[in-house]
Amino acid sequence: MKKYLPGLFLSILIALISLWLSQFIPIGAVAIGIVLGIAIGNLFTLSPNLLPGIGFSEKKILSWAIVLMGVKLNFNILQELGWKSIIMIILSISFTIFSAVLLSKLFGLKPKLGLLLGIGNGICGSSAIAATEGIIGADKEDVGLSVAIVNFLGTIGIFVLPFVSKVVMHFSDVHSGFLIGDTLQAVGQVVAAGFSINDGVGHTATIVKMMRILMLTPVVLVLIGVFHKQNKVKAISNKQKKVFPYFIIGFILMSLIPSLHLLSQHTIDIIAKSSHYLLIIAMVGIGLKVHFSGILKHGQKALSIASLVFVLQILFGIFLIQLF
Repeated sequence: MKKYLPGLFLSILIALISLWLSQFIPIGAVAIGIVLGIAIGNLFTLSPNLLPGIGFSEKKILSWAIVLMGVKLNFNILQELGWKSIIMIILSISFTIFSAVLLSKLFGLKPKLGLLLGIGNGICGSSAIAATEGIIGADKEDVGLSVAIVNFLGTIGIFVLPFVSKVVMHFSDVHSGFLIGDTLQAVGQVVAAGFSINDGVGHTATIVKMMRILMLTPVVLVLIGVFHKQNKVKAISNKQKKVFPYFIIGFILMSLIPSLHLLSQHTIDIIAKSSHYLLIIAMVGIGLKVHFSGILKHGQKALSIASLVFVLQILFGIFLIQLF
């Protein structure tokens, strides 16, 4: 365990700094953590003694974070949404991911980076990216870049979506809440944007957002099916045995806890908070191993494509509201 402590301590220290900075910077501690990790990892030469602990943070701690993340899913939320709303959310997520993949192919962006941007925009930002990056085999540069971009766009959306829904479209509170909950990436962003209008919009937006988060499970299962053969071939070529991300099983099992009321809400909140803290540490670990060369090579194009996807996502949400 001694070999892990130096790098693990560094990751935790940067994570704590990220938590503190998140009080002043509205992009969230996860995004701040990965940006700080990237900056420190590129501005300073990291001692070889730090690398085992950093690797532990980006792999093992990430796996634990994803397992505990499942406790945030409560399938009972389906009872609060009609089938019409559920269908609209499924269509919106599918459209967003498909648009990101298609635009990435058209403009020559790395396919897996485009997929991460679509998943992050379409479902739940950093958490969705973290839960799927291992399944699709994305590079660490892709993970760091997609997390930073998705959180950046979501922060802008906090101010844009209330204006679009109320001033431009003159939507009702229910429709405004749906548009905000259906498009913004992180729960905090949805809450901030929704309740900035009124409590009714805030509650509706939060419920819709919870449904989007629930969609992470079927998306993960689909990706496992799509990439299983590819990952199996890669594992065989690298003489590895593990081809299935078993932490996903833990993630799904943990999702049963709130759905079946197996623990008190207080305990569930503690587990969810622990998952958030572990995710920050893991993202710091990923950031510390990201190189500027990859970001500089793909950053501008990735931001442009992600921005276009976000605009299309908003327009499609407006279209669905008017259609249904």
